[in-house]
Amino acid sequence: MLVNPARVEALRQEIGEDGFPEVLEMFLSESAQVVARLQEADDPAAISADMHFLKGSALTMGLDDLATFCLTAEQGAALDPVALADLFERSRASLLALRF
Repeated sequence: MLVNPARVEALRQEIGEDGFPEVLEMFLSESAQVVARLQEADDPAAISADMHFLKGSALTMGLDDLATFCLTAEQGAALDPVALADLFERSRASLLALRF
């Protein structure tokens, strides 16, 4: 599931309507930076740390498929940066399509 709408709604309730847009923007900005950095990454420890960060952020935002992808890479599977960028972009678009 690209986006878990129930998780997104729960997060909106936890944060509040006024704070949610700021959290969403922060997630999108920080995650995009990590995804861009991972396009050229070659240090396994740095990749694992970035995947851990991205996994946690994705879980918080209800992006289940992205979190699963990150978990696999965090655990040592070869990172496919093109697939990561594509999945991030599809997840981002699906999240933004939820109409906040």
